[in-house]
Amino acid sequence: MSMYKSCLQYLSKSIILHMEKGCDKDMLIDILTQRCNAQRQMIAGAYQSMYGQDLTCDLKEKLSDHFKEVMVGLMYPPPLYDAHELWHAMKGAGTDENCLIDILASRTSGEIFQTQEAYCLQYNSNLQEDIYSETSGHFRDTLMNLVQGTREEGCTDPAMAAQDAMVLWEACQQKTGEHKTMLQMILCNKSYQQLWLGN
Repeated sequence: MSMYKSCLQYLSKSIILHMEKGCDKDMLIDILTQRCNAQRQMIAGAYQSMYGQDLTCDLKEKLSDHFKEVMVGLMYPPPLYDAHELWHAMKGAGTDENCLIDILASRTSGEIFQTQEAYCLQYNSNLQEDIYSETSGHFRDTLMNLVQGTREEGCTDPAMAAQDAMVLWEACQQKTGEHKTMLQMILCNKSYQQLWLGN
């Protein structure tokens, strides 16, 4: 616990310095970027216990611009952060399609389910329904496949990888609706390890 107390002292000092002279950004960077998310959550909990204040709220209040976005983002548990980014990607004018792809195409099935739960709790909305209403065409079909959280995990089969590679090649060449469906089935449901075998 002494490590966390030391971190808290530095964090508190940094925030106080911001109020008086300007934030010690280097100190914040050293503390928050050199620890995993679980450790940052422990620091935030201890900060709340020791000072009676929410660390994330203090960061939001005392920092500004992109630096604030990064520091506050570091304080979110991963599923909550993903939910936050997905929500903002689909609300307002236009849809940030790159954000949807970056998150949904890179998470495990378990992470997808945790994000769906966090999204529902945080925004009282259904992630799948929002994706369906905010996208269209084959892009929507692909995202809907990804958000189901049905990707295989851990299993590899070199023979199947070779077969999948052939199917993917044909799908890219023929570009028919049926082949696009096959493309989605492979890329959205095979494990990452299996897909790497086909490279």
